[in-house]
Amino acid sequence: MACGSWLRHINGTGQRLYGVGSRKKIKCVFGCTVNCYPNKLNWQEFTNPYTYAIMELNMRKYFYGAALCLFVLVGLYFQQDAEVSADRHLYPADYAFIKRTFPYYKADKNALLRARQMWRAQRRPELDKTNIPQWTFLGPRNVGGRVVDIEYDPKNPEQVYAASATGGVFKSTDGGGSWFPVFDDQPILTIGDIGIDPTHPDTVYVGTGEANGGHNNFPGAGVYRSTDGGASWRLVGLENTTSIGRVVVDPRNSARVWVAAVGSYFAPDSFRGLYVSDDYGMHWRKSLFVSDSTGAIDLVVHPQHTDTLFCAMWERVRRPVESSGTHLYGPTGGIFRSYDGGQSWTKLGVGNGLPDATGQNIGRIGLAMAPSRPSTLYALYNDGSNLIGLYRSDDLGENWRNVDADNELANGTAGFSWYFGQVRVHPRSADTVFVQDVAFMRSVDGGANWPLIYGYGGPTALHVDQHALAFHPQHPDTILSGNDGGINISYDMGSTWQEAVLLPVTQFYEIGLDARNPERLYGGTQDNGTNRTYGGLENWEHIFGGDGFYVSVDPRNPDNIYAESQWGNLYYSRDGGLSWSYGQNGIDGSEPTNWSTPVVMDTAQNRVLYYGTDHLYRSTDGAQNWTRISDDLTRQLEDSRVGTITTIAVSPLSSDVIWVGTDDGMVWVSTDYGSSWNSVGENLPFRWVTRVAPDPHNVNGAYVIYSGLRWKDPQPHIFKTDDNGATWTDISTDLPDAPLNAIEVDRQAPGYIYVGSDIGTYYSKDDGAHWQLLGQGLPAVVVNDMKIHPQTHTLVAGTHGRGMYGLNLDTVTGLNPSPVVPESPALLTAWPNPFNPSATVTFTLAKVTDVRLDVFNVRGQKVRTLWQGRAPSGVHKKTFNAQGLATGVYVLSLSETPTGQILARKRITYLK
Repeated sequence: MACGSWLRHINGTGQRLYGVGSRKKIKCVFGCTVNCYPNKLNWQEFTNPYTYAIMELNMRKYFYGAALCLFVLVGLYFQQDAEVSADRHLYPADYAFIKRTFPYYKADKNALLRARQMWRAQRRPELDKTNIPQWTFLGPRNVGGRVVDIEYDPKNPEQVYAASATGGVFKSTDGGGSWFPVFDDQPILTIGDIGIDPTHPDTVYVGTGEANGGHNNFPGAGVYRSTDGGASWRLVGLENTTSIGRVVVDPRNSARVWVAAVGSYFAPDSFRGLYVSDDYGMHWRKSLFVSDSTGAIDLVVHPQHTDTLFCAMWERVRRPVESSGTHLYGPTGGIFRSYDGGQSWTKLGVGNGLPDATGQNIGRIGLAMAPSRPSTLYALYNDGSNLIGLYRSDDLGENWRNVDADNELANGTAGFSWYFGQVRVHPRSADTVFVQDVAFMRSVDGGANWPLIYGYGGPTALHVDQHALAFHPQHPDTILSGNDGGINISYDMGSTWQEAVLLPVTQFYEIGLDARNPERLYGGTQDNGTNRTYGGLENWEHIFGGDGFYVSVDPRNPDNIYAESQWGNLYYSRDGGLSWSYGQNGIDGSEPTNWSTPVVMDTAQNRVLYYGTDHLYRSTDGAQNWTRISDDLTRQLEDSRVGTITTIAVSPLSSDVIWVGTDDGMVWVSTDYGSSWNSVGENLPFRWVTRVAPDPHNVNGAYVIYSGLRWKDPQPHIFKTDDNGATWTDISTDLPDAPLNAIEVDRQAPGYIYVGSDIGTYYSKDDGAHWQLLGQGLPAVVVNDMKIHPQTHTLVAGTHGRGMYGLNLDTVTGLNPSPVVPESPALLTAWPNPFNPSATVTFTLAKVTDVRLDVFNVRGQKVRTLWQGRAPSGVHKKTFNAQGLATGVYVLSLSETPTGQILARKRITYLK
């Protein structure tokens, strides 16, 4: 959760605190005073993530409500209940859940399990085939994403495991310097925790389903076990536990494994509680159950007397509507102790010196036991929003005292401490304790003082939002911290930090392509803003702040870029992203917007864009001004958090044809440039519409796809029309019953459709009559967006947990791309870039030309001639195989013969 989400989480329920159109004069922590128009921002957005995160850490220190200043500076979007009903606005903390369960707000767990099993069954025969199209990872490696657990091999500290929230499990064999995935063959990549057998550390358990309960949590699918250090895995049960907070292997009995299951946050769930297996996970029994609203979030086991256990229970239920009892705390939560291996439990409370659950809100609790002195324990309490104390016991939990009575830890928090809840103790010092929240905090005197509170920027490269901490088994002052930016390494207990370790777990919401420069990729991400690369895996740059969403590049001038943060906070740049201007003039700020507000370009018209609230807006001057062109296109449901436009699409065959879909199941089409609108979704599912894709081969045709997990009946996820929505055909056929998030229709190959789902990518080559997995090399990750580059015929997929991938569609369709005549004399591209061992070099000519395509090294020496001859106008592809050449940078040169005039150059990097 980036600082962009802070205000909506300040009270733990996502309530909006400051409002639309309310003008407030705010003094920020740096002393400046600005006039705040909460969603009509006229302040230049700070695109440097270091700046806005420092402010996030400081805002509570200066003023509790002054988080508003933070959002003035990062340009985020505000609403006020007095102006816009909370019933009409989707809270970010519930975004993924409501998107997938509307309108029932319930889901059949077994349906998603069956969809994942179907993915596995479809994938297995594909592995035996040859000449399967291959996905290529496009980056980024240097942006990162949320890491929720890190575990060292206790006997070989060079081996380390890391769990990504939505990207699977990674392993390092060099102490955390580099990482590779080890869980990609499984149908589930959302991870809660990792447990290693201390006696036999090649035995590793993975509990799936992130337990932090943020807005982009995805349900897990049980516990997996590996007995060969992650080379292979076996599902060993607990498929219905949904979210797992902790996995612990008994240090004296390898057969005994404990799993703390939070369960589903969004519904009563009998699968919550603490589970134990006495046979390596083959069979499970429930050891502790409190209620169907209270799950197990943390567990510690005495290292010598392993029948002594402490379990933290968290009463938490999120509901999709305000009246249904959402709460992040409750009297059934607390710490439970067992002396008999979980046969019986005693709840600790006010009589032991802990907070009184009947008189105080008790939310998430984090637990830690000192390895050097197991009688010393720490318990980190919050009240559903803020920390209320760090409690310490020195007599094995019999008596506790608050060692943070002066609330110094609050300086490192931001009002949503339920999202973290992590406390750790140094292996060799019971008085050196670490708390992880928004900031990284350390005390060396048992919690009495906290001189080290580190966030973003300054002398440290540490990212905000801490979720995991691991100590080197032999040199425990060396620590690895997992956070929303990946993994950081410190060699002095956190006093200084190294740059983030390169881990490919970025969570994209939306992606953007540069039509003139295929190697330039853009994307909006969770926690890490909007980023761009000019080609390469490790040179992505941050260009816009907040959580990033829609981003578009003008096909006529790539210096014109449109980017937004959450809730549709739109800006535009005319200088390639160096500076940004406010882009919402004319949009009514009282209208609700979606967490991911659609902003799309009509590429056939210069500077024409569309923006969706519950109405549709059009700009004809590149987002400088907007005009409303529709009435309210939603159902206007009461007592609901939906009611916004989620998708906008313009037909590539006619700018007069515009399609719109909403989160409350409405589909609309205009065939007269927005002058009138026809509702065409009457016979379609009452579900969240994720995309509408106009048919590039039929101006009257379109495809509509839906999110939605099955509740009672099967839910078709894709429909087609050939008559502007008068009739629809279900073409879901043999697609898995899983939410669809993205769709692309191939303009060059009629009948070919590509979809991105919660479990990877699928395609049809017969217009939806049959579906199959698309390519190899992309795991079962959530795919949020896909786009086809018109020059290279490459499908680029933006995943929510594994960065971006690309696939050359010529290898799928068997077709060569149709000629595309460029405006300039010649275009030269290479893909992938970097590459190993070969890359496809594409050059496009405006007329018949005698050309030569050469490769030079950085010293200017020609090392290859790839092709020479007379080429007609259009697209031409050649292969550059660099085998035999040294690793490094090379220059592709396209020249006219015999004059030698250089038509185009392109740098390309060869990595072995």
